[in-house]
Amino acid sequence: MPDSTPHGFRFAGLHCGIKPQLPDLALITTAAPCIAVGVYTQNLVRAACIDWNRSITPTASIRGIVINSGNANACTGHQGERDNRQMASCLASAMQSQTNVEIKPEQILVLSTGVIGRHLPMDKVETGIQRAITEQSGSLEAFYRAAEAIRTTDHNRKTVVRDWQDNGKTFRIVGMAKGAGMIGPNMATMLCVLTTDFPLTVEFADRAIRLAANQSFNCISVEGHTSTNDSLILLAPTATDVMEQSAGHTQFQKLLSEVCLELALKIPTDGEGATHLIHIQIQGANSAADADRIARTIALSNLVKTAVSGGDPNWGRVVSAAGYAGVPLQVDQMRLEINGLLLFDAGQPVPFEPAVVSRSIRQTPTTSIDLVVGSGPGTAQHWTSDLTADYVKLNADYTT
Repeated sequence: MPDSTPHGFRFAGLHCGIKPQLPDLALITTAAPCIAVGVYTQNLVRAACIDWNRSITPTASIRGIVINSGNANACTGHQGERDNRQMASCLASAMQSQTNVEIKPEQILVLSTGVIGRHLPMDKVETGIQRAITEQSGSLEAFYRAAEAIRTTDHNRKTVVRDWQDNGKTFRIVGMAKGAGMIGPNMATMLCVLTTDFPLTVEFADRAIRLAANQSFNCISVEGHTSTNDSLILLAPTATDVMEQSAGHTQFQKLLSEVCLELALKIPTDGEGATHLIHIQIQGANSAADADRIARTIALSNLVKTAVSGGDPNWGRVVSAAGYAGVPLQVDQMRLEINGLLLFDAGQPVPFEPAVVSRSIRQTPTTSIDLVVGSGPGTAQHWTSDLTADYVKLNADYTT
């Protein structure tokens, strides 16, 4: 494992008072202007930070990111927009005082996560930014503190640290994410920031992060609720003479996708109240889009999710969910396996031992659902979590 973060980046994480006790403010700053590209929520009700970041990225002039947890700053009107800009201005001013280099608010990205509809305690936020700028460093410890500060209902921080060799040089990528509930396909109540010292162009970085998102964060769900604040950001130094079809860039794209998938899977695994990760694989659909729609429909079925929670091999819930996905099926060719155990084949039930299947589900943290829906070329996969009574209790009491 690398012993430090990517060259040129510094991190900080601390408690500023948005939440009663836990860390709730993180900074990421850059030694020089860098590339920033992002993928954001598709929800039409958006937090102030989403419109701010979208207006800036993709770009090659970012100097930092300020992140707060415990307050989404969403549905907060013009005051929320002013507070968002003030967060960016405060970090820009603090960095400028340190470096004696002009830094504009538009060179700062902002991420917020937490409860919707509440105004930020800006006096606490500004004091926290001023303190954090003096504590930041390029150490892994600082990176981990930042990752702790972006959590809300997460049980643990979600981080990945990797390095690799290219033309005799060592490069690094680190990623932090948060998310455990309000998770739906096409991003979710999740934040993820990735930093690397591998030089990229804006165009390549933008394509790379979108491809990685489609293979990872857009293939997970907890309850299908797309959030107001979903954000995936990649920061990287600017390349000067890059061959984007080089072996190094192919390797980077592969690694970026792997890192995003590893971080993405930590989210439904840590789903609020979850006891199982559910991996759904679809084969035989008429197209990849059809397969994806079937996988997502099964993943969002509360009956499927509760069956897994209870270790109930009620395969009819899976098959029927596929049937209302709204895409063509060849029912007489459908085949279903759960954890490799055949339950349904050629459109008909097959003999199996319910106790054996139930025990397999209950004793295995990941439940695999493999469904063939015809003879077409379309395949897809999706990950979700089971649904437990703890999820209901946590979200019933979330703000009270």
